[in-house]
Amino acid sequence: MRLLGMAWRQLRRDFASGDLRILFSALVLAVLAVTAIGFVTDRAERALALEANRLLGGDAVVIGDTPLDGVVREAAGAPGLRSTQTQELSSMVRVGDADDERLKFGDVRALGEGFPLRGRFRIVETVDGPEHDADGIPERGSVWMSRAGADSLGARLGDMIGIGESRLRLTALVVQEPDAALDYFNIAPRVFLNLADLPATGLVQEGSRLRYRLVVAGEPTAVERFVRTARQGLVRGQRLETVQDARPEMRSALDRADRFLSLAALVSVVLAAVAVAMAARRHSERHLSSTAVMRCLGASQRTLVATHGGELLLVGLIASSLGVLIAFVLQWLVGNWLSEALKLSIPAAGWVPAVQGYGVGLVVLLTFGAPPILALRRVPALRVLRRDLDRTEPSSWLVGFLGVLGLAALLWWKAGSAGLASAMLLGIIATLGVLAALAWGLIAVVRRLRSRLRGSLRYGLANVSRRAATSVAQVTALGLGLMALLLLTFVRTDLLDRWQVSLAQEAPNRFILNVQEDQMEPVRAFMAEQGLSAPDLFPMVRGRLVAHNGEPVKAAPDTGDAGSEEERRRQRRTDREYNLSTADTLREDNRITAGTFWGPRRPEKPELSVEEGFAKSMGWKLGDRVAFDIAGQRLEATVTSLREVEWESFRPNFIVLVSPGALVGYAASYITAVHVPAERTRFTAELVARHPNLSVVDIDALLKQVRATADQVSTVVEVVFYFSLLAGLLVLMAAVSASQDERLLEGGVMRVLGGSRRQLRLAQASEFAAIGLLSGLTAACAASVLAGVIATQVFNLPWQADWRLVLVGGGLGVLAAVSAGMFATRRVLDAPPSVTLRELQG
Repeated sequence: MRLLGMAWRQLRRDFASGDLRILFSALVLAVLAVTAIGFVTDRAERALALEANRLLGGDAVVIGDTPLDGVVREAAGAPGLRSTQTQELSSMVRVGDADDERLKFGDVRALGEGFPLRGRFRIVETVDGPEHDADGIPERGSVWMSRAGADSLGARLGDMIGIGESRLRLTALVVQEPDAALDYFNIAPRVFLNLADLPATGLVQEGSRLRYRLVVAGEPTAVERFVRTARQGLVRGQRLETVQDARPEMRSALDRADRFLSLAALVSVVLAAVAVAMAARRHSERHLSSTAVMRCLGASQRTLVATHGGELLLVGLIASSLGVLIAFVLQWLVGNWLSEALKLSIPAAGWVPAVQGYGVGLVVLLTFGAPPILALRRVPALRVLRRDLDRTEPSSWLVGFLGVLGLAALLWWKAGSAGLASAMLLGIIATLGVLAALAWGLIAVVRRLRSRLRGSLRYGLANVSRRAATSVAQVTALGLGLMALLLLTFVRTDLLDRWQVSLAQEAPNRFILNVQEDQMEPVRAFMAEQGLSAPDLFPMVRGRLVAHNGEPVKAAPDTGDAGSEEERRRQRRTDREYNLSTADTLREDNRITAGTFWGPRRPEKPELSVEEGFAKSMGWKLGDRVAFDIAGQRLEATVTSLREVEWESFRPNFIVLVSPGALVGYAASYITAVHVPAERTRFTAELVARHPNLSVVDIDALLKQVRATADQVSTVVEVVFYFSLLAGLLVLMAAVSASQDERLLEGGVMRVLGGSRRQLRLAQASEFAAIGLLSGLTAACAASVLAGVIATQVFNLPWQADWRLVLVGGGLGVLAAVSAGMFATRRVLDAPPSVTLRELQG
């Protein structure tokens, strides 16, 4: 308790004299940055997850071919959960009277009360009426129909729709449904009715192929418990779906947003380490003399370490608490604004970011503040008379090394991705090495040139070489901080540009299927009549996977026995049919990542090109032999290349491409995608009237959902980016301010000797400009290279270096260094020299 009391008294004395203010401020800002970003990203991620769950109609869905009961049904009734059921089947849908009856195979969906639990149907209830959100589900005795399905059948609002033995009135057209994004290639007209009307249709009989869906929603913890319980209770014929099973267009946007938010958190950790390390160094420098006096008075090493270490710990606890408190207030304000901007409910803040804030603050403070504290315990008493004595000891270097390991652990903890953490850590180490080497090079050059310079410029550059160690520390600290901020800027720019390009307004919004070979030219002619560009038609053959490397492939139930989500997904993929196609050239949205694509040559034996994510999940490698069953015929081919596919392009893309000639002899249809302007409302009806066998899939509603999600994700990315930038600049200011004592002392001496304010300002500006130019250009180059690595390896984005950004980054480095440095040393110009000298020497 005595040592703790000494630490507290020293803390009060140091804070009152200003010794601890920069360290305290740097730590508060560091914790504020980490915690506030953590709060905002945590709330935004959960909000986006809830929003994405609209694509399921709930938070989780269990699908089975038999009624869902037992463990799964009991789990859905747990506290904190809401649930509802739907049933789906395929049946003929009839429109019109006996003389003019139109029939088509349709997808009938019977909805239980309360569906959807997440999101809403968007419907039109009158001819040429406005779209609006539905309040619930169809009333008894009525049906809703997808707008594309109604067009294909020629059905109009008010018509009677025949389903089995029932005739129900069509009261609304559905333009957007909650779970459409999971299966928009289901080309049958979709009909929605009340679950209570299903028995009267007579379609539910023994042997009927019904699909039962149990939808649940609720608190995140309750949903997680349900998912775990349900997965363990699944039997053959049942599977569990969450938002992670959504279409790749949606998954990629959410995954990339999550990785960007992790990157923002990493940047805040790096900036925190820079600021605290520089501030702790300054604090240690200012305590050398007082520690030497304590040694003269008989203080032991244990007392010195306990006093300074206790003071450091108290600073960490108080500063971390203040940083967390301010961050909580800021995230509340930002969260309310974000809720309005995203037009969705933002969940309340959790406690995890606060714990992380304390953890980051204390770990950074101890790992980067401990080396100077250890150095203080061996300050010789003789330093009272000689201030040039070195007080560095090997143990401080050891703790410094442990500090770097601590930073690495923080990066791995906050990243959430091994690839992102590794890239960031290697980038930091490489950047530090380059910055230190260039800083020493700058010092050597300045020493040679300063004799040829005159006036304030000579004095300013002389300061760079006179304080070699300090200059190296400043260049590396400033450069590392700028690199982190520029990296965040570059990646954010690439990310937003990619979303804007992939989700352009001209993206295809109609998929046309079942085009026969003799209909290809008539379809192209119809497009020309409509003023649309000539479509690319792709052959498509349906095949079922039957063997891999000679071993039969058998489907397995989606149960809890499979360890990972990837394993469960692989099991589900073995029991489905795939669309196989062929091509001799690849579009820009397909890129070979491994192996060799056949190109214009015609291989003697069939070859396959497989989407790399699918191949990885299935365990396929180059050289593997894969067999498909196509209408009773076996096609076996060798995997010769892997492709990266940009699913966000919304153009026809295939998981498996077969070499030219391999599909000859198999019955194939063709598929294409076109962009139809909104004013061409009769496009589908006119095309189907000419070619009744064609199926036109309207994905305008899906595109709206994807664009809305991408816009929401982009807003979150923008908010977090600017918040990180602001917090980073504040922390950077603290880092630069932490090493200004020597300049203040020299400036005070210069003022005493007659130096003018203009001379001092020019000298300081030239020094900061040299440091800023070197650190800014190096940081910009390092950020550009690291952004390329992260973009291609972590975000799966195409990347091309833009050296204009590098030049801009270098300029910003000079501006940041000069501005922060001049602001930090403004006291030497504003305060009387006697006051400055007395503060620094007293």
